[in-house]
Amino acid sequence: MFVRRSAVSVAVAAALLGLLACRSFEAPGHRTGRLDAILARKELRVALTGDQPPLNMTTRAGATIGLEVDLAQALAEAMGVRMELVRKPFPELLATLERGDADLVISGMTITPERNARVAFAGPYLITGAAILSRDAALTNAQDTAALDDPKHRFVTLAGSTSERFVRTQLAKAQIATTNDYESAVQEVIAGRADAMIGDYLACVVGIWRHPDAGLVQPGSPLTAESLGIALPPDDPLFVNLVENYLRALEQTGLLTAIKARWLAEGGDWIGELR
Repeated sequence: MFVRRSAVSVAVAAALLGLLACRSFEAPGHRTGRLDAILARKELRVALTGDQPPLNMTTRAGATIGLEVDLAQALAEAMGVRMELVRKPFPELLATLERGDADLVISGMTITPERNARVAFAGPYLITGAAILSRDAALTNAQDTAALDDPKHRFVTLAGSTSERFVRTQLAKAQIATTNDYESAVQEVIAGRADAMIGDYLACVVGIWRHPDAGLVQPGSPLTAESLGIALPPDDPLFVNLVENYLRALEQTGLLTAIKARWLAEGGDWIGELR
C-alpha cells in the first residue's frame, strides 16, 4: 500500500532512534518469535482503518497519511524494515493482531482494561476523548449526560469504539446507529438522519474542517478522557519494550511534538486531498 511521507521527516526520526534500535536487536539473550519474524521478513505489518483523520486517512490519490502513519513509518525505519499497512474495519483490528496477520495496531485505539486483557499496549502517544458533533449547539455543548439520554435523540458513532460503548451505557434511552468510518457518520449528521455524532474529539473537529459550510458546530469539551496506545502481541515482551522505548525517544527528542503539530493544526494542506 502506498504511503506518502509527511513534511516531518521520518528519516530524521529513524536516525535518532537508530542506536536505540540496534542495541535492542543486538543485545544477547532470549528473544521470542514475533520480533524475530519481523526482522527475518524485513517487514513491519501495521493494522489500521485508513479512515480516522487526522490519525490515519486515505487521499484521493490512494496514499495513506496521518499522524499514526508517520509514527509507524519512523518505527519501521528505525528497525531497518519496510512498512506494510493492513487495512481493516475498526471492530476487526484486534482480531487481526491476535491471528498474527499484523504485528501491531495503531488506529486511534483507546487503552481500556478489556482490550488490555487481550493484547499489550505501548503508550499513550496521544490523549483525546469523546465529543459531540452536531448542527444543534445545545447538543454540541451539552455536558450533562442526563440531558442527552432521551429517546428523541438519534446518535451515530463508530462501530466497536469506546464512543459506541459510551452511548450504549450512558445514553441507553437514546437511539443509536453505527458506521464503519467517521466520514459516513458525519454525513449522517449533515443529512439530518442523526442529530449528532459522538466520536473522538479530533474526528469531530476534522468533520468541521472538511465541511465548513454544513452548519456543524464546534464541539465543546470532551465528555471523556482517553489514552491512545499502540496495540501489540502479549507474548513478546521484547517487542513491547522496543516500541515503548521508541515512543519515549520520540517524546524526548521533540519529534512527537513536531508530528502532532503537522497533523493537528487547523487548515492543514492534507484536508483538500482526502477522498
